Amino acid sequence: MCRHLAYLGGPQPLSAVLFEPPHALVRQAWAPRDMRGGGTINADGFGVAWYPPGHAEPVRYRSAAPMWSDAALPALASATVAGAVLAAVRSATVGMPVTETAAAPFAEGPWLFSHNGVVRGWPESVTKVAGRLPVQDLITLDAPTDAALLWALVRDRLRAGTPTAEAVTEVLAEVDLAAPGSRLNLLLTDGRQIVATTAGHALSVRAAPGAVLVSSEPLDDDAAWQAVPDRHLLVATPSTLTITPLGRA
Repeated sequence: MCRHLAYLGGPQPLSAVLFEPPHALVRQAWAPRDMRGGGTINADGFGVAWYPPGHAEPVRYRSAAPMWSDAALPALASATVAGAVLAAVRSATVGMPVTETAAAPFAEGPWLFSHNGVVRGWPESVTKVAGRLPVQDLITLDAPTDAALLWALVRDRLRAGTPTAEAVTEVLAEVDLAAPGSRLNLLLTDGRQIVATTAGHALSVRAAPGAVLVSSEPLDDDAAWQAVPDRHLLVATPSTLTITPLGRA
């Protein structure tokens, strides 16, 4: 399906999550360990976004090419330091376009969003759900994909002032009902907090004093990694971590 991660903590080079660990995101792009029911590699684009020190809004770099094929990225990642990062590699669902704008993270203001999974019965299953969005949001989706629609649904709630965890869980519940059997691992950050769900795919977290790293798969064999059970909500900051059950579909 896809692989994604988010980090909050002390400033570190982007390469610390993208390239350096033995199972860094670039390796997950071509040798994922736990795809759970869809795809074998994540070669249909990638994206990474980070919050420069002193900036509330992130800088984003996306491509439709495989992460491992970008010759400029390793040097960029080594030279760029940030204390908040969201990155993803993509395995496109059959029938969905492979374009730069279809790659996560999706962004607006301080927000970054990624989806690992698939909406079953797309697009017919969620036409009524999509119809609740403003027309302008529908005709300006980043791409005609389930992930872009999920982002639009979350973003609509965030714009209305819905708290982050509530916005994410409301969208998950709504799409669960409209498209049963969907895989809905959602990942959202504003550079201060991470909100993530597990619904059909793997997710792990490693928390340490002053830092937290959430990833589809552990980046190394550190015993501190904790698997997040299926159908749970994770909310984390560099100093706090809560994992609570989601309602059943």
